[in-house]
Amino acid sequence: MFEVLVYLFENYFEANIRPDQDVLTRELFAAGFEENDINGAFYWFSALDDMSHQSTDTANGTNSLRIYCESESRKISSNSLSFLMFLEQASVISPSQRELVIDRLMALPNTAVTLEETKWIVLIALWKQGKAGDYLFVEDVLFSDSRPTMH
Repeated sequence: MFEVLVYLFENYFEANIRPDQDVLTRELFAAGFEENDINGAFYWFSALDDMSHQSTDTANGTNSLRIYCESESRKISSNSLSFLMFLEQASVISPSQRELVIDRLMALPNTAVTLEETKWIVLIALWKQGKAGDYLFVEDVLFSDSRPTMH
């Protein structure tokens, strides 16, 4: 399903192309994706859409502590959790955006979520919330093989 999410994002959503679900389904079948993955991706994006409209931050400016439950720690790689912490400490994502990303990571059917998958989910979630304009630096950090130089 993750591959369908990335395909949809790269080919349709990022470019703000919005064909109806029937057209998308036919095109995804033609691209070689399976029905379960296609339906799962539609459901995943629908949940992201619903959550993006509900998201509010009550913990802005506070020093909150996020404790990950056992299922989250097992599924989401330690590199991914560290990356989310980095993004939050750098004020790239808010606590509610972090929770949105964690929810969408946990919704993936994978038994384990890699750093690369986490980077994509962060990108998709920020784009969905209209934060793409704030994302130029972050996109460079997320998809660059080199680390930025801190001065």
